[in-house]
Amino acid sequence: MHLEPWQWALAAFCAVLVGMAKTGVPGLGIMVVPLMVLVVGQGRLASGTLLPLLCAADLFAVWYYRRHASVWALWRLFPWVLAGGVVGWLIMGRLSDDTFRFMIGTIVLGMIAMHLVRKRTPDVAIGPDWRRAAVFGLVAGFATTVANAAGPVMNVYLLSMALPKDQFMGTGAWYFLIVNLAKVPAYLALDEPIITWATLRVDLCVVAGVIAGALSGRWIYARIPQKGFEWIVLTLTGLGGTMLLLPKEWLTF
Repeated sequence: MHLEPWQWALAAFCAVLVGMAKTGVPGLGIMVVPLMVLVVGQGRLASGTLLPLLCAADLFAVWYYRRHASVWALWRLFPWVLAGGVVGWLIMGRLSDDTFRFMIGTIVLGMIAMHLVRKRTPDVAIGPDWRRAAVFGLVAGFATTVANAAGPVMNVYLLSMALPKDQFMGTGAWYFLIVNLAKVPAYLALDEPIITWATLRVDLCVVAGVIAGALSGRWIYARIPQKGFEWIVLTLTGLGGTMLLLPKEWLTF
């Protein structure tokens, strides 16, 4: 894999964004998905390049927020995530990148709209239930397998539970660490593996950016109040969903 200097710079920038998203600014990570496509040239290979960076950032997030996870929320979610992941793995390579992007972007924006409607309805319960976990889990499992794009889905799910921001971050940290580690053998088992020595070389060269992003994200997080945190997450998630709907050529140089 031969990268131009601007592609190396963009890869390093993506690594910083990944670190910041995991420790302080959820929703920022979805912007990395189309940017990484610019680095390596294709969606499937971008997913394979991005995954090790996500795993490295997940370790930082779990360390920072290890005492704040909602185990019950994760327990309800994981069976459905597994089912959605299996569906995504089975159809990877059968649908185009544009189809995947459009499906996930539409679902994300629909979930944001649904969340905002629920916030304006005071008599709607905010506690977790099996039906909500099933819908969000299936979509998150599918989205994370085909495009590493489950962040917006999980953000809306956790916001819908009205979690304090520490618990929001801790629950998301454990979820993504477990799911992303589980995806590594699945990516390697594809007929054309999308984690290769070439993609790992890129990861090793820019992983320092993940560390820098994780440290700066933690600094930013400590200065964001609860209400501001929720609106930042919603705004960035909506931006990420919109980016997934845009034609890929609009996001290229």
